[in-house]
Amino acid sequence: MSSLSHASPLLSLPGAVAAEPPDAGVAAHYGDLFREQRALSRGEGFVDLSHRAVVTVTGGDRLAWLHLLLTQHVAELPPGHATEALILSPKGHVEHALYLVDDGTTTWMHTEPGSTKALLGYLESMKFFYRVEVADRTADFAVVLLPAGSIVPVPTGAVARETAEGREVFLPRAELPAFAEANGPAAGVLAAEALRVEHHRPRLGRETDHRTIPHEVGWLESAVHLNKGCYRGQETVARVHNLGKPPRRLVFLHLDGSEVTIPEHGDPVRLAADGPEGRQLGFVTTSARHHELGPIALALVKRNVPVDAPLLAGTTPAAQETIVEP
Repeated sequence: MSSLSHASPLLSLPGAVAAEPPDAGVAAHYGDLFREQRALSRGEGFVDLSHRAVVTVTGGDRLAWLHLLLTQHVAELPPGHATEALILSPKGHVEHALYLVDDGTTTWMHTEPGSTKALLGYLESMKFFYRVEVADRTADFAVVLLPAGSIVPVPTGAVARETAEGREVFLPRAELPAFAEANGPAAGVLAAEALRVEHHRPRLGRETDHRTIPHEVGWLESAVHLNKGCYRGQETVARVHNLGKPPRRLVFLHLDGSEVTIPEHGDPVRLAADGPEGRQLGFVTTSARHHELGPIALALVKRNVPVDAPLLAGTTPAAQETIVEP
């Protein structure tokens, strides 16, 4: 379902500038990117993520059933415990990244905008005899992020995922304007993305392409349970973990702050010593302007790129920090 089908009413707030895909439908910022970042870092305000897709699974078999499909161990997921999981292709490539919480009767998850049709198609095809019902709730619920340290209470009756980065609240969509009025200031998705890059967190469709396996971007630590099997793509996960190394690795880049522009998603990464015409060794996944660190980025590069080698991100000089070990 397109995020534009549920364009946020908060786009009418003063200063709101609409975000571009993949975050179309919400605000990129409200007039002051760095102020918004600083507010989130202090635990103030919230981020409108109402363009995210929301899916629920109900029924007595929901956790046992999801356990068979996902990379994460969810068979005994306690109510209120946040987790994340992946759905892989038969060859182990990442197809969906899901952010889940169970409230005791329903498993709630949010995922990337526009992915609902493919996700529901796969889940419906795997129901078989299990007592489960899968539903697209994007039209009814909006995701909002309360940053870590926020003292804003979760609205009565709302379900929330509490993580180190904050609380992701599944808010009835009709309540979004009132929530914003009571709990502002709102921060745009560019502020949230800058903090995501700072904390090295991968995002499907940004840090991934059609060939990505979980090992390359650090998802083994957060979204994969290595001691469970019985899910599609598990053989690749186990083989690469036990016998080999992933072909690529995610890196964090400190970009040259003297440049007027910053590289875009997909821009090539090369060794600085080879110059802008050198052999491409990877690509920029997400770049951002950070309120303290300056221009920063994540990039996916070949595993054998030396960890201390100066790089070019597009045409911008960059120093790398290791996220995934080579």
